[in-house]
Amino acid sequence: MLQTLLNSIRTADIRRKLLFTAAMLALYRLGAYIPAPGINVDAVEQISQNFTGSNVLGFLNLFSGGSLQRFAIFALGIMPYITASIMLQLLTVVLPSLEKLRKEGEVGQQKITQYTRYLTVALAFGQSIGYVFLFRSIGASSGA
Repeated sequence: MLQTLLNSIRTADIRRKLLFTAAMLALYRLGAYIPAPGINVDAVEQISQNFTGSNVLGFLNLFSGGSLQRFAIFALGIMPYITASIMLQLLTVVLPSLEKLRKEGEVGQQKITQYTRYLTVALAFGQSIGYVFLFRSIGASSGA
């Protein structure tokens, strides 16, 4: 088993893919600790006392890997993409035009993937605005 692992690392293509994946994971973890621009870190720390595991904020913070508590630049994580993907999969059943695209093969699937990415950007924008209003309301109620 160890020999198989070593042989796979010796292959240039696999090694390049593994290094890229490790770099992306490291970049994501770094972005989870960088606060968003214009954020008062002291106020966020005071508000973050409301992030216990027994409420909705704690649940959302769990999905973001703790970056929501720090109001980090990568606080949304992959939630918008997963939501957009699920929404489009459900819409392909409801909308005949999307179902037709799905049945067109690879070209149609690429178009659906493109729609998923557009919807991801829209959802990320909407979710980030929602988080800003959520933090403002928590800050107003806690005096931060």
